Amino acid sequence: MSVQLGMPQPREGGSGSGDRTPLPAARPAGLAPGLVDRYGRRATDMRLSLTDKCNLRCTYCMPAEGLEWLAKQAVMTAEEIVRIVRIGVDHLGVRELRLTGGEPLVRADLIDIISALRKAHPELPISMTTNGVGLDKKAAALKSAGLSRINVSLDSLHEETFAQLTRRPFLDRVLAGVDAAWAAGLGPVKLNAVLMRGINDEESPSLLAWALERGYELRFIEQMPLDADHGWTRRNMITAAEIRELLSVDYVLGPDPRARDGAPAERFEVRRRDAGSGDATGPVLGTVGIIASVTEPFCSDCRRTRITAEGKIMSCLFSREEFDLLGLLRTGATDQQLAERWQDAMWLKPKAHGMEHVGLDAPDFVQPDRSMSAIGG
Repeated sequence: MSVQLGMPQPREGGSGSGDRTPLPAARPAGLAPGLVDRYGRRATDMRLSLTDKCNLRCTYCMPAEGLEWLAKQAVMTAEEIVRIVRIGVDHLGVRELRLTGGEPLVRADLIDIISALRKAHPELPISMTTNGVGLDKKAAALKSAGLSRINVSLDSLHEETFAQLTRRPFLDRVLAGVDAAWAAGLGPVKLNAVLMRGINDEESPSLLAWALERGYELRFIEQMPLDADHGWTRRNMITAAEIRELLSVDYVLGPDPRARDGAPAERFEVRRRDAGSGDATGPVLGTVGIIASVTEPFCSDCRRTRITAEGKIMSCLFSREEFDLLGLLRTGATDQQLAERWQDAMWLKPKAHGMEHVGLDAPDFVQPDRSMSAIGG
């Protein structure tokens, strides 16, 4: 029996903003299986948030203080996580899983969750995004449990700048975590850096040099309007074009021959720039990625589906509509009913940036109520 999707469900204490916009037509019968939407995209990359809690307070994500965490009973249990992932993989064509937060490492049962997921899905690529605080103590256990690889947020190699951006003096812990992840075999280790104008943007070439020397894959990310303080402005954001220009002082970036294949990052091969001629010299040193969600959006090939820590489906990172999966699960729904709810939600995925057109700087763009930490990257 099909479960009616109904209207979007606001999170506890939320504004219910989704109720102001009429929904598009319901998903028609007879579609091919999987998480397809009205624009022909098929979601195969699942981002699942384990918690909204975080032990950093990054300025582009969270307020300095005053953020209220979800109640424990509102967050998915380990068993519920395993079931939802199983439905995604076995019924809906999910082929990759990324565990996110908040900060996944603060969850006490993290190792047990990964072990259970690996046991259920021996071949599934399972990655995790983390701020790296405490990773040095858990990297080996994460690998043993079945984690495939890891992404670590690292915006600066300078203690004062790191503390300014994260509001915590934990750079040494993060660097220890990155090294431990590499030693444990959680590779390729990918580093995520958000450049902020006048704070860490000039550090970008040295950050890339540091990553290349150690074999890490660095990706620069345009700051997105997902900060809890709603202070994002287009003019203050470092664009992808500016990032390439900053790196071009020391390096020549060439196209990566590998297909992008729906990845959010555009990858470039990196060669050193000859100081005299300005041409590329020497071998390829590695790669660098740029995620340009604002100025060079890739919405037309988006393959992601997101589940928040309290089990809400978000079809788009910038969507102001959420659809409750966990509530249905906790009232005894079958796997088929849960799969249909998920399919219905993804069918309503907006074209881009939470709207029916591209444009994070468009006059009609409205920033989601949630910050990135509460959504799950």
